[in-house]
Amino acid sequence: MEEVDKILIHALKQVGTELSEEVASIRDFTSELIVEAVVRCIRVIDPGLGNVLPTTLPPAMSARFRVGMSLAQACQDIGYKGEIGYQTFLYSSETEIRSLLMFLVEKLPRESAEASDQPTGKSTILQRAIAAAIKSQLADPWLPPNCRLPLHGETQNLALHSFHVQPLSLPHCIKDPGKKSLKEVNDYQRDFLPPVTAQLPHNTCVVASLLEQHTAELSAKQEWENEWNSQGLLSRLSPQDYKARKLTRLRKKIEEQFRSVALPSAESAFGGHGSTSELSDVLQSFRGSASSDHILTKGSHFTHSQKFTFTQETEATPSPGQQTDGDAQFSQQAELTALQQQFQQLCSDVDQLTSELKHLSVTHAQVLDEFKQRERQNNEWEEKVKLKKKTLDLLPDAENNIVKLQALVEASAKRVVNLASQWEKHRAPLIDEHRRLKEICSNQDMESSKKLSEIKILHDKIRVSTEEAKKKEEIYKQLVTELESLPQDVSRAAYTQRILEIVSNIKRQKEEITKILSDTKELQKEINSLTGKLDRTFAVTDELVFKDAKKDESVRKSYKYLAALHENCNQLIQTIEDTGTILREIRDLEEQIDTENSNKTVANLERILEDYKAIRQENAALAAKLKRADSELPTDAQV
Repeated sequence: MEEVDKILIHALKQVGTELSEEVASIRDFTSELIVEAVVRCIRVIDPGLGNVLPTTLPPAMSARFRVGMSLAQACQDIGYKGEIGYQTFLYSSETEIRSLLMFLVEKLPRESAEASDQPTGKSTILQRAIAAAIKSQLADPWLPPNCRLPLHGETQNLALHSFHVQPLSLPHCIKDPGKKSLKEVNDYQRDFLPPVTAQLPHNTCVVASLLEQHTAELSAKQEWENEWNSQGLLSRLSPQDYKARKLTRLRKKIEEQFRSVALPSAESAFGGHGSTSELSDVLQSFRGSASSDHILTKGSHFTHSQKFTFTQETEATPSPGQQTDGDAQFSQQAELTALQQQFQQLCSDVDQLTSELKHLSVTHAQVLDEFKQRERQNNEWEEKVKLKKKTLDLLPDAENNIVKLQALVEASAKRVVNLASQWEKHRAPLIDEHRRLKEICSNQDMESSKKLSEIKILHDKIRVSTEEAKKKEEIYKQLVTELESLPQDVSRAAYTQRILEIVSNIKRQKEEITKILSDTKELQKEINSLTGKLDRTFAVTDELVFKDAKKDESVRKSYKYLAALHENCNQLIQTIEDTGTILREIRDLEEQIDTENSNKTVANLERILEDYKAIRQENAALAAKLKRADSELPTDAQV
């Protein structure tokens, strides 16, 4: 049983039961430890049923009885067929608890059983506890704060905060071995970068910010994978080249948009381009809304020097006389109003000029279209005039010209036929070559599509293998930590030797049991044959003696002695059988006495008496409270 208890204790540790090193067998389990182990196993088997059950016993005796009854009902709901009740947990028996824990460990899911075979660290147990707590909270129905009863205060009395997100600075590790981070960045991240909790003004923003950061990184990674699988593989470039090409295209596009807005061409100024991009529209609106004085335009050296001298002269001109502060403020106010009016006039002029410019650009575009259309018409008319002129030149000598034209037509027809025959000679091999090249292209396309599909499959396999490698690395780290924590003096060969010894003992016990069974069967057969032989011998002897007893008196007495002997022998055999039955009953009673002694019946009876006294005290206290409440009722009614 020691090996069985060790296996059960190992399995209970894997499901999250906190067992000290002093607990070596089921005999050392207390009531609190039994309740915790059973509840942990039920939560793994059926989370909806186990999350309602408490893992500790309450101090009140009535509450303990209720917890024991609920645990017994939960075990019966799972499928336990043995006798179980509140006494199984409060006044435990070693055999009952062992059979119950064996049933629960065998009932654990396969994933948990496989996980129980593998050692796990404290982090895994903490993750399981967090997952169980989240599942239990999600299983509870949500109620508004105003509708919550005191019963729901423990499970749903949570502080509600708004989902406020702030940017975070995280030290990202570079997985690409070709890239190397800067030494200054590493120094800053190691020495000066504060932790995440110190980067935010409130602790309530930590979870929301981390979730937002993780979601953004995950979505960016998924978008890159989708883009690479759909477009990047078709470009036949490496990921670094593809990103570089995409970045250069984006930079060129932005430069073109800025250049087209900052330095518009003549065609765009006069309506040459009918549609622009959104970026150019936005920049054009910013440019159009600004005044002409604030636009950064490139001027000549003469204009810059002229502006510079003009501003110097205006700034250097002194006032003709000394003015008071009030006159200066009044003059400044008047000058400011005049400048504002001038500025508004300039703005209205600029708006008017821009509207006229747009109108002129539209009219200019219309005029350009009409000009191009007129040019096309003039070209067509010139061709027609040239043709008519040639025909008019041929009219004076019409007959000779007709003959010449017929000869030219026949010669051109012959030449066309000759060219057609030559073209057919060249066309047939070209068509064959075209078909052959087309077939080669189709085959290459099929091969490229197959290779692309194979590459996608390989990418999926690589992703799956990387995930599996990560999981195996985590399991490896856990196993290494567990191996380091295990005592180094015990070797695997010792455990293997012990297992082999246990197996050999079991085989030897089976052989002895089969030998005893075979001996018992042989003895039973021998007893049955002797009993039959005795009955047949008595029947023959009785028949022979009975025949002679009718004639001789002495034979009659011997017949009586024979009958008495047979009866005494039967009584003796029956007495021996009764003695064997009594001995078996004695052995059974002795075994029952041993089991009762192992069940700690006396200690359980003492505990039952103590619990009975505690219940009587609780009942007396409740009765006293009830009497006080009844005595206080009339005074309340008078008030």
